[in-house]
Formats: sequence, structure tokens, C-alpha cells
Amino acid sequence: MESEDDMQDANDVESLEDFYSGDTAVDSDDAAADGDYDFVDQDSEDSDEFNSRRHMQNCSILEEADICLRQEDDITRVSTVLSISRVDASILLRHYNWSVSKVHDEWFADEEKVRRAVGLLAKPVVEFPNASEMACGICFETFPAEAMSAASCGHPFCCLCWSGYIGTAINDGPGCLTLRCPDPSCNAAVGLDMINMAVSEEDKKKYDRYFLRSYIEDNRKAKWCPAPGCEHAVEFVVGSGTYDVTCHCSYGFCWNCTEEAHRPVDCSTVSKWIMKNSAESENMNWILANSKPCPRCKRPIEKNQGCMHITCTPPCKFEFCWLCLGSWSEHGERTGGFYACNRYETAKQEGVYDEAERRREMAKNSLERYTHYYERWATNQSSRQKALGDLQLMQNVHLEKLSDIQCQPESQLKFILEAWLQIVECRRVLKWTYAYGYYLPEHEHAKRQFFEYLQGEAEAGLERLHQCAEKELQVYLNAEEPSKDFNEFRTKLAGLTR
Repeated sequence: MESEDDMQDANDVESLEDFYSGDTAVDSDDAAADGDYDFVDQDSEDSDEFNSRRHMQNCSILEEADICLRQEDDITRVSTVLSISRVDASILLRHYNWSVSKVHDEWFADEEKVRRAVGLLAKPVVEFPNASEMACGICFETFPAEAMSAASCGHPFCCLCWSGYIGTAINDGPGCLTLRCPDPSCNAAVGLDMINMAVSEEDKKKYDRYFLRSYIEDNRKAKWCPAPGCEHAVEFVVGSGTYDVTCHCSYGFCWNCTEEAHRPVDCSTVSKWIMKNSAESENMNWILANSKPCPRCKRPIEKNQGCMHITCTPPCKFEFCWLCLGSWSEHGERTGGFYACNRYETAKQEGVYDEAERRREMAKNSLERYTHYYERWATNQSSRQKALGDLQLMQNVHLEKLSDIQCQPESQLKFILEAWLQIVECRRVLKWTYAYGYYLPEHEHAKRQFFEYLQGEAEAGLERLHQCAEKELQVYLNAEEPSKDFNEFRTKLAGLTR
């Protein structure tokens, strides 16, 4: 059995989250100031609540059927209140980003202004000609009247031109949702009725897809889940206290920046860290720290072993001294041989290479510091992925096996799943502490020392928890009969999980 102090080690992850509430990190209020809403600061007491109930409190998950139903309800409401057609109602809602209240406010404030802005004409601009034949305004061919169509403005065009015009707009992307009359002088909106009449079934499906996605993409309170292949949308509950949401696909992400969940580190730090990981600047730092340019062709050369006699690759083939970069023809025994250079040592004492050496040393130190934090960030990421796999294996296979061996119902073994959920969450927190630590100012020594102490304690506590849930559990999984000390194991693992 572990001592009471040991069982509290895992709680250091919570203490580490509390550390981020200081002045160095951008807090939730500051981050929210740049967004659409004011969010309530998250309580540190909730830092270890990694369960679906918490996530469902701050968001709702929408499937395609839910989105379609909401669209239809909004269109019906606007159509009924304003006494307009459903086609016109859908055009209004698209223009005002699917905000029913905004549509109502603007419409009743100035209906004519709204109609002009959106392209909903109260009456046609031109009367549709009452003739058996007429000329198309696009191809200028003459067609029978039944082969001509017009939007609400009355400008007549042939069905072939309508089909080509709308089909091209649909294939160009979501801009087809704000399509206007082909007449250059006309601002009339082209509604869904005209689109359904003019285009093929394939183009109708594309348009319907754009129309469906616009309900989420134009909505300030909803976003698509960023997980690859996921078709769910997430609607955020304003004032719920945390940005972290979890989709039905089990992917957790930050609703504010749509990156993977990164609490307690703020979105700004995460953005900088991700940008740094993908930037070319670290490649240039590596080149500067570990190579020198050829004196003739200036191509960077890395020296990883051997003497100071360097030969550049073809077609240059210039031979030079690695230390002083002078021509090798001027070197020999009198300059120090193959493993030294008297000229370099003399010039170095005179300060000739001070600036170049300083830049190279700075680049090397910067690279080593970045590598230190990145390796530990990546290690925790891979450990978290493995823990997720182990959790799934525990749920699907091992829990039932353990229940049979220890003669206990699965409901009494949930403490093991809770431990693995805690491991997954703690790995995520620890991973982002290294991004935070990288950007912590060097001159804030006291804060850095306290941060590193908390980080070390959290890592130690997590390793104890991970060891217990992974290694010590194997003893009971491999047992052939119920173990007398299983309840002691339960108490220990539950204590480390708290």
C-alpha cells in the first residue's frame, strides 16, 4: 500500500493547471475578447473531471438530420411571421447568417431596405413578354416562350443558359448560395425553385450540401467537428465555463480555436507552438548551428567526423579548411596539420570570428532548447495515444476478463476505466505544459522554478498512476483465481486517480 502522500501525487496535475491562472498566460477572458462571446472563467476545481457529462454540459452535438430539421424550422418561422414564401425566407436567413431574430429586426425596421440588400423584389423589374417567341439575353437565340424562364425580376433567359449559368456557379463552390440574376444591371436573387428547375440531380445534391453546411459555417454558435471524416457539428453553450468540447466521434477540441483540446494553455500559445513546429525557421537554425558555407559556392556543409580538410561536392570541388575556411592549398604541417589550424586560433584571438561564432552558438542554444521541449511534448503525445488504445482495450476485452477472474461485476470495476481516463487527460495537460514552458520568459526565474517544480511533481504522480494501472493490473489479469489483495489494489488505484 502507498502512503497517503503518494496517493496525492496525481493531484499535482490539478496544481499545475492552477499555475496557468497567473499573469504570464493569456486567461480566458482575454482570449474571449477577440471572439464573438464573453466566456466565463473556468474553475480549476474541474480540471480532473474527464467525462462525457462535463462535455455535454457545454455543447450539443448535431447530426445531419438535426441540422436539416433546424433549418426547416427556421425557414418556417420566418415564412410564417413575415408572410413570404419559403424560398424567400431561406434567402433572407442565408443573408443574415441564419439568425431568425436578426431577420425579424431588420425586416420590421425597414422592409424596403432589406429587400434591396437581399435581392427580394416586391414586383418584377420588367414584365415577362407575352409572346410566342422571344430572344434569350445571354445567347441571343430565339426560343418558344415555354423554353424561357425568369427570376423574380422578369428578365427572360433560355433554359439552356440558365442551366449553364447556375451549374457553373455550383461547381465553383458555396458562392452559388448568393446567386443573382445574370443580367448585369439586376440584383434579383435566384432562389431554390429556379435552381431545382434548371440543374441536374448531381448539381442539386451539391447545392443542397452547400446549403446544409452554410447553417453551421455561418452560425456563430456552431462549428463542424475538425476530426478527419467526422460529419457532426458542435453547438456551443455560451457561458458554460470551458472551451473544451468532445464530439460523438470521441475527438476533443477547443471550440475557440478548433485545435485539439489544450486546456489549461491559452489558444495564443498553442497557435505559436503549432506554427513553430511547422515553420522553416528551425531548419535554418539547424543549418546555422551545424554547418558552414563553402567559401566558393556558399552551399552549407555539415562536418560530422574526420579531419579539417573539407572538399565541397561537385561541381564546386573546392578544398578548404573547416576552421578558418581558407583554401587548403595554403595549409599543411606549418599551419597545424589535418586536425588543427594555427591561422584560425590566431584570428580567433584577434576577434575575427567573434560574430560568426556568436551567431552559431546562439542558433545552437536555441535549437537545443526547442528540441528539449519538443521531444517531451511529442513523447507525452505518443504516450497519450497509447493510453487511448489501452483504454479501448480495457473497455472491450480486459474488463470482462477481470470480472470473470475476480468474480466481481463490471460495474464495480469502473474505477479502472476512471484511472485510464485520468491518465489520458493528464498526458494531454502535461503535453501542453511543455509548449507553455517554452514561451515562459527566461528572466522570470521564480515563476519558472515554481512551474518546473509543479511540472516535475505532476509527471512523477502521473508515472505512479500509469505504472499502477498498466503494470500492477497485469498481475490480476494473469491470475487464475480471485486475488485476496484485489481490494487493496482498488484502494491504491482509486487513491492515485483522485
